[in-house]
Amino acid sequence: MLVVCKFGGSSVATLERIAHCAQRCVAVAARGDRLLVVVSAMSGETNRLIALANALVDPEGQAASTGPYVASAVRTAEHERELDQLVATGEVVSASLLAMAIQRAGGQAISLVGPQLGMHTDRAFGRARILGVDGDRIARELERGNIVVCAGFQGTNDQGDTTTLGRGGSDTSAVALAAALGADVCEILTDVDGVYTTDPRIVPTARKIARLSYEEMLELAGLGAKVLQIRSVELAMRYGVHVHVCTSFTDAPGTMIVPEEPHMEAVLISGVALERNEAKVTLAGVPDVPGVVAKIFTAIAELGVVVDVIIQNAGANGRADVSFTVPEAELDRAAAAITELRLGADAPSVVTDREICKISIVGLGMRTHAGVAAKAFSLLAAEGINVQMVSTSEIKISVVVHERYGELALRALHDGFALGSTAT
Repeated sequence: MLVVCKFGGSSVATLERIAHCAQRCVAVAARGDRLLVVVSAMSGETNRLIALANALVDPEGQAASTGPYVASAVRTAEHERELDQLVATGEVVSASLLAMAIQRAGGQAISLVGPQLGMHTDRAFGRARILGVDGDRIARELERGNIVVCAGFQGTNDQGDTTTLGRGGSDTSAVALAAALGADVCEILTDVDGVYTTDPRIVPTARKIARLSYEEMLELAGLGAKVLQIRSVELAMRYGVHVHVCTSFTDAPGTMIVPEEPHMEAVLISGVALERNEAKVTLAGVPDVPGVVAKIFTAIAELGVVVDVIIQNAGANGRADVSFTVPEAELDRAAAAITELRLGADAPSVVTDREICKISIVGLGMRTHAGVAAKAFSLLAAEGINVQMVSTSEIKISVVVHERYGELALRALHDGFALGSTAT
């Protein structure tokens, strides 16, 4: 049996925790399984390295940060290349330390980093996409009886440069390697012991879910569930990789992410998620003619800003109102892009609102059960919560409400659909 095991930053945050992970790896190998380990940087290390780069290139802190790494005013292709070389070292340190810890614990291990991984990517520094995986080196090391410890979050482009996969990229590394090598399971070990019906810090009755379909996990990951990076779920679904989300701190079973199974249809709602960092843009008086709305959203898309919920209201006198949500951090850029279009007489008025949040319910059962939306709206109405916007997909319903009602809405939907007592 081939097992891929990914340890997150909290799992390798200290030498003591690295030693604990090493013991776990040795135990897996002792039962006869082949083991490939993927590691993140030690907790906080990536942020520390990014802060060093920012302090160097923008010592006065004058440039506004618009990306995941560094102020846009100083980002160049050359700088982004060097930044990837820098931040990738965090995972290199973790991989080497864990390999040494496994050896000290009596195991046979080797660390592989950078080009040794065979992870081929495009040239998009800081957000590289995986083009393919050459697993020959890893396969040879596994055949030699080694526990192979791989640096996550990184790959190599066609020029031989190190690239990074973006935040949460070690999850993506692990699933990609599992798919390429035909692993039986990919374990994602973190500081939480699985996926819950909602955030247990807000709703104490939240329960751990034993099994989720890829589609449900994809929706939850897209809604901000931090246990899995969304690109890793997409890869798992595409290649049929079975993913086990669990904790490295106990032996408790976690959540299996698997293809849809017939019994899953009995579960109406699997989870409820709250996204706080949302903002709304309302365009009043948009000309109700073909092409104007397309021009507006094209300008926003060219900035790389992701638009989520969209509604358009029929207006009067040939004009309509359009509202949409964007990440709060991108609100000013989105609003500026609309203003800079210089639509003249066609220009709508722009109203922004940062005091919103989004609550979503997710479940395969919505495909075959009527009345889910009606029940959700009734539950919210009973709490005096006004719904500003609605978005639906085949297995998801999202509502936008005022931020002051976010946690109340989350609890109302979680309790109203009896998720704390549903066998999941």
